[in-house]
Amino acid sequence: MGVWLVGARGSVATTAVAGCAAVAAGLRPPTGMVTETPPFADSGLPPLTSLVFGGHDTAHCPLPKRAEELAAGGVLPHGLPSAVHAELAAADAEIRPGGPLPGDSRTDDELIESFAADLRDFVRRRGLARAVVVNVASTEPLPTDGDARLPASSLYAAAALRAGCPYVNFTPSTGLHHPRLAEAARSSGLPYAGRDGKTGQTLLRSVLGPMFAQRALDVRAWSGTNLLGGGDGAALADPAAAAAKNAGKERVLADTLGSAPEGEVHIDDVPSLGDWKTAWDHIAFDGFLGTRMVLQTTWQGCDSALAAPLILDLARLTARAHATGLTGSLPYLAFYFKDPDDGAPAALGEQYGQLLRFAEELGTER
Repeated sequence: MGVWLVGARGSVATTAVAGCAAVAAGLRPPTGMVTETPPFADSGLPPLTSLVFGGHDTAHCPLPKRAEELAAGGVLPHGLPSAVHAELAAADAEIRPGGPLPGDSRTDDELIESFAADLRDFVRRRGLARAVVVNVASTEPLPTDGDARLPASSLYAAAALRAGCPYVNFTPSTGLHHPRLAEAARSSGLPYAGRDGKTGQTLLRSVLGPMFAQRALDVRAWSGTNLLGGGDGAALADPAAAAAKNAGKERVLADTLGSAPEGEVHIDDVPSLGDWKTAWDHIAFDGFLGTRMVLQTTWQGCDSALAAPLILDLARLTARAHATGLTGSLPYLAFYFKDPDDGAPAALGEQYGQLLRFAEELGTER
């Protein structure tokens, strides 16, 4: 089975490829991979040893070199890049130039066809049963009403549809959510899921929000700050890109609490943090008889190590959904996203229950 990563030479993609190779070889345990837990044992998911990686990127640093950089920064275990060098090199050989780059005069349709041709060639040459496209590229600003061109994320999403590949959007970027792609998505006969992977601050919010609501505690204000390094921090230094990211964070609170409390989320770019991030939340709430109280949380994590196992989960689940003939949006995968499709629950506990039911359904479709 193919896993085609948009942003294939980034930190998340590199960690996913290296991690898959390490777990498949028994060098490391599958920590963080929900699909490797007992409830998914009989779901018919493609084994990790069957995954073949490729992708698009505009960057040129080879995956083995990028893995060495991540190991030096403490993201990957020392010695792992050399242990899985062959797998990293094989994946890097399947990465094709992305775009559009400055000066590219091709039309949207020409770009879509070029990307789709890369996908079809990947599936044909490698003799794959199917390939799932997963967007893990840097966050882009949301398009405006006056934009004549599709954003890059939507070009890749349209290419996935044209090549007959299921699609997962792990970013806040537009992807298949562009109105000009709505009909193509509906008529494609393909499963798709997204958007914006839930790995840190929003994961915690999807647990704490329901707690306050279920205990009938009145949340007056909920404010947050994120310190990010690496490419993600640089991309989100753009206010337009940060707005796309924050929309999902704020929506989780509105959905779980019933209304949006006061407060905002701020994102600061701190390049020296590299692939690490820190998130603070300050929650002001009222208890019995109006007693005022505060909860503060701190989340410190490695973004790539949090995201990579989810990428592998989503690729396997979406591939299995495709194999069983499921089409359209996959709300069962809301567990993984800040901004799941309409109709999906927002509370993590409900999302997990829905995911387990989906695992059972996949297991019955042989």
